[in-house]
Amino acid sequence: MSNIRSYKELRVYQAAMDAAMKIFELSKSFPVEEKYSLTDQMRRSSRSVCTNIGEAWRKRRYPAHFVSKMNDSEGEAEETRVWIEFAERCRYLSRTEAAELDGTYDRILAQLVNMILNKDYWTIRPANKFTRRCVD
Repeated sequence: MSNIRSYKELRVYQAAMDAAMKIFELSKSFPVEEKYSLTDQMRRSSRSVCTNIGEAWRKRRYPAHFVSKMNDSEGEAEETRVWIEFAERCRYLSRTEAAELDGTYDRILAQLVNMILNKDYWTIRPANKFTRRCVD
């Protein structure tokens, strides 16, 4: 983690952003009657995966908050998979498009779970209470 300076450098964030943008592009062809239901929900949940990763990154000083935000991201990723299945069953996405997106979210979920299980690697550990702070 020492080389990672921003959540934007995380592979999981990059994959989630790419997937959200793909969903945005694919959902442009969904029927108008789906605008305020499936289209909106699918776009919202896919974007929320990214935003929760960003929020978790800023909460690294607090392991419980970090895990909570990563859990939120995990939940949003799984919700997106359900919307992808609806889109396929309604024939708005081809079987190939849906399978590709589902696979992408499966990998994203694996990365999120890995980060949650290894939170000590990703969170910022407080300085030793006996460490003197320099004040200029």
